[in-house]
Amino acid sequence: MGHLLTNYYEAASVILFGIGFMNLLLQNNLIKKFIGLNIMDTATYLFLAAKGYVFGRIAPILTNGIVDAEYYINPIPAGLVLTGIVVSVSVTAFSLALVLRLYKHYGTLNMDEILRMVREEEGE
Repeated sequence: MGHLLTNYYEAASVILFGIGFMNLLLQNNLIKKFIGLNIMDTATYLFLAAKGYVFGRIAPILTNGIVDAEYYINPIPAGLVLTGIVVSVSVTAFSLALVLRLYKHYGTLNMDEILRMVREEEGE
């Protein structure tokens, strides 16, 4: 229990990931499903950022002639987070465009209703 208080960013990211995952599983509305997916993305980025930060180190910009790597934070997790944000925004935009098309065709965002209508169309 002591590590939970010192690793609160990691604990918060696990809790957020769980909330997003449960939202993704339990909601029937497609918009709510994508909100859950975005919560899971955010939790992953928080976890990566928390793991990439080392207390007492500074940003990897050479100052005062210090070239030893032990004084700087690793910039790779920050780069991964930025790349992941760009990808998730693109996937979300594409997914919302598909949801809009589904709504125009079926008139609902309820996943169960859409699947029922698809089965009826196939049965005709």
